[in-house]
Amino acid sequence: MLEVKNIIKQYANHRALDDVSLYIPEGKIFGLLGPNGAGKTSLIRIINQITAPDSGEILFDNQPLSSQHIAQIGYLPEERGLYKKMKVGEQMIYLAQLKGLSKHDAQQRLNYWFEKLAIGSWWNKRIEDLSKGMQQKVQFVATVLHQPKLIILDEPFSGFDPVNAQTIQDELLELNKNGATIIYSTHRMETVEELCDNIALINKSKKVLDGSVKEIKNQYNDQTYLVTYRSNLITNDILTHEARYAILSHTYSEEEGQLKIRLHNHITLNEALRFLLDKIQITQIKEIIPSIHDIFIEKVAQTSVQHA
Repeated sequence: MLEVKNIIKQYANHRALDDVSLYIPEGKIFGLLGPNGAGKTSLIRIINQITAPDSGEILFDNQPLSSQHIAQIGYLPEERGLYKKMKVGEQMIYLAQLKGLSKHDAQQRLNYWFEKLAIGSWWNKRIEDLSKGMQQKVQFVATVLHQPKLIILDEPFSGFDPVNAQTIQDELLELNKNGATIIYSTHRMETVEELCDNIALINKSKKVLDGSVKEIKNQYNDQTYLVTYRSNLITNDILTHEARYAILSHTYSEEEGQLKIRLHNHITLNEALRFLLDKIQITQIKEIIPSIHDIFIEKVAQTSVQHA
């Protein structure tokens, strides 16, 4: 759907994007991650042709990105941009016509979305009379009304209560199921693993990580396990000083103990278990796979030190 090639963007003395390249597969939800000020919004503005790169290029459906593609993109900015004095209905009709819809088609699609999101009573209300969350729902409708092939969302859940956040999340998954490619930009990790197929992490203007969520989590898997066992037959020190693994933590009571271990290189779980089974009665083993949040924190800290 979208290929970003060696994009550089400079603002005065600040380089916002430094040779950034991304490949966004068609029909996927792509997480564009990074802390505040990393360069995410600068890249999104370039994709939306609000600004232009200093060098590099972007391909949309294997064609150089141009003004003809604007009608195929839906953009929900972090800073919402509705006209506060206008009524909801007339503003939605106006924005839909800007995206190439006729007034009749816009009205039909708006009827569908207003009914689906239970916001029909807002039609004649002014934007300024709506709460922040209500305004965000309206802007979400404006973003997807023209059925864009590419939907770009910059912090879409900011300001939503949990119920409305879940509603919008469900709608995004439905749009994606029906063929839309989605770029989801955020510095919050709570929903990334739920929503995203692929991610890229930008920090200090550079891409520092990208790939499928599954591949990245496997890449950062450090062979850590939580072993639960019956502890009434052993003492606390019986499991220490073992060459097969490092003990990260060890807690126990009269009935149950939990041992968090990280296997040393070239040691298999079976080898570790053979040793442990001679000493304890194991009741449960759980592999601890790092979350995208943990990987995000580690990688951002790592690259921040490198740029210090």
